[in-house]
Amino acid sequence: MLSILYIEDDADIGAWVRRDLESRGYKVVWLTNGERAVEEAAACGLAIVDVMLPGLDGFTVGQRLKQRYPQLPILMLSARTAIDDKLAGLRFADDYVTKPFHPDELAARIEALLRRTGQAPGDMLELNHLCVYERENRIVNRETGEEITLTGKQHQIFRYLLRHLGQIVTKEQMYEAVWGEPYIEGDKTLMVHIRYLREKLERDPANPQVIETIRGIGYRVKR
Repeated sequence: MLSILYIEDDADIGAWVRRDLESRGYKVVWLTNGERAVEEAAACGLAIVDVMLPGLDGFTVGQRLKQRYPQLPILMLSARTAIDDKLAGLRFADDYVTKPFHPDELAARIEALLRRTGQAPGDMLELNHLCVYERENRIVNRETGEEITLTGKQHQIFRYLLRHLGQIVTKEQMYEAVWGEPYIEGDKTLMVHIRYLREKLERDPANPQVIETIRGIGYRVKR
């Protein structure tokens, strides 16, 4: 389920938009101002920001989000229809929708942004702080915006775990699937590759949250 950061101070509009987006299968993090926007965006795949906000205006909030998370799609909402306002928003944002708008239009704009960034439903998997774009073989750290580069063998191991998401896979199963030969008890090859993979994927490799070790059996990736 994709998480959307939604920043809107109008209670009626905010409740209406959140209800509609949730009915379409999105998880919505709704804020009424931009004070915690950068922190909350770390767990989101798209941001919708109203221009007229108390405190920090939407343009400032949007610029801070784009600076912190360059790959985060940002859609601006505003009752301002002047071309100068639209151009100001589009200098950093990915789309600009004027109020009033139909919920189907907003949903269509969101879907277009997600397709453009490879996050269309079924394309992206959220794992803790990671966005995994399976069709593109890309992994992005959502907190830093950085793309994580894996070796060929690391990709094979991680893809195998993702194909068995939530399931415990044994060392024997994984080794034979990735290396194409029988596992020899005591062989440390897989363990070494898992250690290097964790160093790239985990916030804290010593306390892994993405690739879990099932002692005496194997490994599991939990969603």
